[in-house]
Amino acid sequence: MKLQFDLTAVTLAEFGVGKDNDDGRVYVYVPADASVQQALREMAVETWNAMSANSKDPDQYDPSEKHGGIEHLYLPLTDAMGAGMKALHEAVNLTPDTSVLADPAAVYCYFARFTDKKGNRLTAVRRATQFKGVLANHLIRWVNDALKIIEDNVFKLDNDFDLLIDGSNIHILRPSGFEFVGQMQSAILEAVPINIHVIQKDIGFVDFDAIGTYAAKHPRAARYLASICAQKEYRNIDKRNLKKLCGSTGVEFKEHQGKLVFEKAHVMGFLEVLDRRRYEIELVKDAPERYRAASRQRIRKSAGGS
Repeated sequence: MKLQFDLTAVTLAEFGVGKDNDDGRVYVYVPADASVQQALREMAVETWNAMSANSKDPDQYDPSEKHGGIEHLYLPLTDAMGAGMKALHEAVNLTPDTSVLADPAAVYCYFARFTDKKGNRLTAVRRATQFKGVLANHLIRWVNDALKIIEDNVFKLDNDFDLLIDGSNIHILRPSGFEFVGQMQSAILEAVPINIHVIQKDIGFVDFDAIGTYAAKHPRAARYLASICAQKEYRNIDKRNLKKLCGSTGVEFKEHQGKLVFEKAHVMGFLEVLDRRRYEIELVKDAPERYRAASRQRIRKSAGGS
């Protein structure tokens, strides 16, 4: 996967922070001199190098997966889960705020926005951990042949960013940073009714009322729904095969007026079936075994067909 931006031809670099206030989270622009802009460019290059070294063919971000601390993933910018990051990337005329760093506790992330010679734009975002953490320490410096405490606020940039956003994709290096800055849990919970509606159109033989009610209050269930929608795993499901897999993996249901009804205790099991996480094998004759996959990845058939 290529970055739709030329990191060697940056013509403009802007710095800003995301902060919490009474109205929620907002992004503001903070003026930065040439040395800070150069440091931000170097961070962006380091981020892309780290992504490329991790994987040149990244998987798509999946909210139901347990991703690693550092893992190169991507999410299309058109995906609803990336709405918050897309809004930042496309925002114009951000409000300048030179006083925002006076309250470092309110800063939850910082970002840089770049433009290259062709007019392409790149947004880089980092969760504010080290950036704020330095303020809690006593820093000293050498002044006039003696060590002295630095009494001014000091902010330390990180070595790289958590994610990069170009014109088509959100490129993720640290999934946890992306989820925190993008407020993924809230976004996924809010998307439950939409995801239910999308899935229900293809699986009309399932009663989703209880499933939607449950998922709206349980983040893991909401993540499975988001994953099923994103991967489009709900398409062309056969009713008979679905009933068979539910029965063989211990997911109980009733059938009422032609629709499968899942009670609260079996909603997660049903979502695991839809998300390809429940399965049965029989390596020992007449001794079937049921399993739940903590993670799953489709096995691609080799060129030789073996």
